Amino acid sequence: MKVLIADKFEQSGRDGLDAAGCDYSYQPDVKDDALTEAIRGYEPDALVVRSTRVTEPMMDAGMLKLIVRAGAGYNTIDVAAASRRGIYVSNCPGKNSIAVAELAFALILALDRRIADNVITLRQGQWNKKEFSKARGLYGRTLGLVGTGQIGQEMIMRARAFGMPVIAWSRSLTPERAEELGIERADSPLDVARASGIVSVHVALKPETRTFLGADFFNAMRAGAYFINTSRGEVVDQAALLHAMRERGIRAGLDVYANEPTSATGEFTDEIAREPNLYGTHHIGASTDQAQEAIAAETVRIIRTFKETGKVPNVVNLAARTPATHLLVVRHRDRPGVLASVLGAIRAAEINVQEMENIIFEGAEAAVARINLEAAPSRDTLERLRAENADIIELDLLELRS
Repeated sequence: MKVLIADKFEQSGRDGLDAAGCDYSYQPDVKDDALTEAIRGYEPDALVVRSTRVTEPMMDAGMLKLIVRAGAGYNTIDVAAASRRGIYVSNCPGKNSIAVAELAFALILALDRRIADNVITLRQGQWNKKEFSKARGLYGRTLGLVGTGQIGQEMIMRARAFGMPVIAWSRSLTPERAEELGIERADSPLDVARASGIVSVHVALKPETRTFLGADFFNAMRAGAYFINTSRGEVVDQAALLHAMRERGIRAGLDVYANEPTSATGEFTDEIAREPNLYGTHHIGASTDQAQEAIAAETVRIIRTFKETGKVPNVVNLAARTPATHLLVVRHRDRPGVLASVLGAIRAAEINVQEMENIIFEGAEAAVARINLEAAPSRDTLERLRAENADIIELDLLELRS
């Protein structure tokens, strides 16, 4: 299997690909048109990226089978285009959770103690203890979380160590789970905003979360509260945040932005970067040695599993639901041609197969095939199948409930 690595990737990961019997090309600086040409020239089976954008023309440049995002979010990959071409897209969820939570808390502490301003003033040769000795402190202040996935849960552990009560909202957070985590459950993100002195966001970027936090959310926050975002810039209406920073004294610690450069270095002229109420970092949440080693190991596991079994761990673009309306269960003897006859009859009836599996019983004498169909075969079709193939033990047609 040939693997093209189009971003920085740990040596341990490259060694792991070697050990898995993969040929790889390490080209961490290729982007945009250069990456399209690299795919065309190298013809990889798998592409590994971190922040590099993967576009439809890149997919058309070769015969990719798998794209691995060496990280959690995959919004830089045209997943819809990959799905149309039958290309698996996979990621490495949870491997950077600790690193991102550490940065989120670093931003909270930096805002509260104005650490960056302290450093800048000191480097300018000024001593101003009078100005910088003012801080609110974290103990007893409520931390609000929007999102309680793996990163959010790491935040809860750290908040507990700082003596901070936590209130949180997520679509999946039940009262029972909130009690297990030792936190208060909010009914909505607005309730989190109203109750918290500090809000930290930890949701994935999906169509339903794009600009999820807007003017209503920031108007609900307390004047002078802190807002932390280490998830994705696009989950926030950045214009609404900017307005809140200017008009309501909201102080923001951001690692992500609505309009980030596509390369690792370059100009960043977004007006939010010049706001005195912003403490910003350069989308470095996952950028610790520990996290990158863990992500590299997971990336190798994904590629090795695909190479050896054809299955893809953590795949993100398989259909949750298909147009299938009926399930055909075929109990049969494990003989050549049985499934070919079944599929031939389905094809003759002009019915599309959506999903299929064939399970072999111990001893390899019998098997059960489960075939999801877009429509129901006629009774005549099923009876003809039973009559024409003596190796079919039983046919059963079930209607799938939506």
